[in-house]
Amino acid sequence: MFLKKKKFERKVLLRKDVLDSILSYCQMKHPDEGILILKGKSKNGEIKIDGLVVPPFDYTGSTFAGFPHSFLPFDMSYVGIVHSHPSGSAEPSVTDLNNFFGLILLIVTSPYDDDSIFAWDSGGNSVPLAID
Repeated sequence: MFLKKKKFERKVLLRKDVLDSILSYCQMKHPDEGILILKGKSKNGEIKIDGLVVPPFDYTGSTFAGFPHSFLPFDMSYVGIVHSHPSGSAEPSVTDLNNFFGLILLIVTSPYDDDSIFAWDSGGNSVPLAID
C-alpha cells in the first residue's frame, strides 16, 4: 500500500512591522534593487514571516540583486528571500526562479506601499499573502 502525502496549499503570513521594514529598506535602496532574507516558520503549508536578515556581501544594481549563499551561517529559520523590482513588474524573472532560496519569494514593486508586495513559489506561481 502506498502512503499518500497530504498536499498543502501554501499561504504566507507577514507581520506588519516586518512589512514596514521591507518597504523602508526598498525605498532606501531605490533606484537599485534591494534584497533581504526572510526568517520565520513553516507548518502545514503556512509560512509565518517574523524577521529579516541583511545578507552578507550582497550585490545590487538597477536590474539585479543577489548574495553569495556560502557566507550565510546555518539557520533553520530562513524561509525565503524578498527583493524589490524598481521597474514596477511583480512577476519573478527566470533569474529569480533559477536563484530561488528557501520556500517563498516576495517581490516588492515601486512605489513600495502595502499593496506593492507579492508572494511566489519556486515554480513562479502566485501564493496568497496576508498581513498579520
